[in-house]
Formats: sequence, structure tokens, C-alpha cells
Amino acid sequence: MTHPSPFSRFACPISGRFLALDRPGTQYRRVLERRSSHDDLIDHLVRSTALQRGEAARVVLDVLAYFDESTEDFVRRRHRELQSGGLVNAEIFERIAAELPHRAVAPPELSLRQLRRIVYG
Repeated sequence: MTHPSPFSRFACPISGRFLALDRPGTQYRRVLERRSSHDDLIDHLVRSTALQRGEAARVVLDVLAYFDESTEDFVRRRHRELQSGGLVNAEIFERIAAELPHRAVAPPELSLRQLRRIVYG
């Protein structure tokens, strides 16, 4: 299966999610090997939780990747997740439409038809 992305996709242990990494772990090593703009946040997580530095860096990168997800990718991912949870399309698209305005950067309002076209083309 080929992907249009320049990155290889690797399965995530959370069902239905993929990690867009050039090589597993490479991105995390880069964060740990050099000072990054996220070091203050990583240091804070290490001080305020039981996380080790590598785990905190992974959490920061995972959160950034989550919020970097495009609207189309979010819609497709949520559709897969809700469908695997047993919901039917009518319920799925209503729920996705209700969730979109609460994203960190809310996209323009999409109709149920536009959501279906994102998933099914």
C-alpha cells in the first residue's frame, strides 16, 4: 500500500492510528539529542510527573502530531474509530460535526455531505 506522504507510515499501538515517521524513533532521538524549542515543556513534564525524559519527549511529540492533524485526516480517523465502535454513519457524521468546532484550530463548518465526501471521496 503506498501513501502520498513522503514519510513511511508505521502502525501505532492505538488501533486505527498511524505514526508518520521517517524511521521509528528517529524523531524522538532528535528531540533528545539536541536542545529543542520544547525543552522547557519536556523539563516541566519530567519534574511534575513520573515520566522519564524520553517518555516526556514522546508525549510532547504525540500531542503536537495530534494537533497538527489536518481536518481531512481527523475526519477519516474519527470515522474509523467510531465505526469500529459500532456506530452507524448517520451517528458518526453527526458526532464528527459536533467535535470539529472544539479542535485547537477549528476548521470552517462542514456539512454532513462534505464530511461524507472526505471519507468516501
